[in-house]
Amino acid sequence: MPPMIRVENLVKRFGRTTALDRVSFAVPAGTVVGVLGPNGAGKTTMVRVLATLLRPDRGLVRIGGLDVEREPARVRSLLGLTGQYASVDGDLSGAENLVLFGRLLGLSRPAARDRAADLLERFELGEAAARPAATYSGGMRRRLDLAASLIGRPRVLCLDEPTTGLDPYVRRELWQVVRELVAEGVTVLLTTQYLEEADRLADRVTVFDAGRVVADGTPDELKHRVGGRTVQVRPALPQDMDATARVLGKLTGTTPARDFGSGLLTAPAADPMVLSTLVRKLDQAGLAVAELGLRLPSLDEVFLALTGKPADRPPDEPEVPAAREGSAG
Repeated sequence: MPPMIRVENLVKRFGRTTALDRVSFAVPAGTVVGVLGPNGAGKTTMVRVLATLLRPDRGLVRIGGLDVEREPARVRSLLGLTGQYASVDGDLSGAENLVLFGRLLGLSRPAARDRAADLLERFELGEAAARPAATYSGGMRRRLDLAASLIGRPRVLCLDEPTTGLDPYVRRELWQVVRELVAEGVTVLLTTQYLEEADRLADRVTVFDAGRVVADGTPDELKHRVGGRTVQVRPALPQDMDATARVLGKLTGTTPARDFGSGLLTAPAADPMVLSTLVRKLDQAGLAVAELGLRLPSLDEVFLALTGKPADRPPDEPEVPAAREGSAG
């Protein structure tokens, strides 16, 4: 089966600046691809090309088998887009916003009203349907914006940093909505600065840096690429750190790293069975632990290793601006 999103050797320049430099990747239908990269890496430019808002200078871009340059109208009929900031009209009510989007997409007035009512209930906005969107909280406005992008029942949904500025609780609510859409067969392209978001939602992750794709794979594949497993131990008693370190070091053949602030000992673990052996050795030595675990590198560590930059961490703010030039529902 051909991929739902196919990008080959995509190039986009703005004057002397190359925003996208021979970008290639593919997204199977009914999956989520997380697109990561530092600010200025080209993520939003790529989304705008996919959404037919920018013309590429070179390369092939297909959505559902359709060429974005040759058949932009048909591509838009397959696509929903939620930008970095809510694109809804604050002077209109939630229901009026959704009916407006439905009418712009060619729905009859009754069909637009029915679709709006269904989406308002789905996104738990029914009680606020008649209120001006300007009175909504940041989380409510993002849910309304996402609802607007679903009016046309898109097969592909592009989410450009959709949870920036939202508190963790609202962010997780939107994650659940994304999971439900994917379960219904929607293909999602998600750009994000929250690496936990990509780890939780993405089937594959594509990492951008300076307009290029520097890595592509499942989250676990990228973690294995950067480094192997590590075992972490925190002794229950601070005075047992030296003895615990000796047991861990002998078992792994290394000198464990020590974090004296947290009391955590860390060592590489090539063999996944090391954890069960360590439990037995510590028990034999009479050493109690408060924490014991085996983990892969985090996506934060992957991101740093691949780009040489730490992941941007936008602040959790309850409100976001009401509109952004060029945004689309």
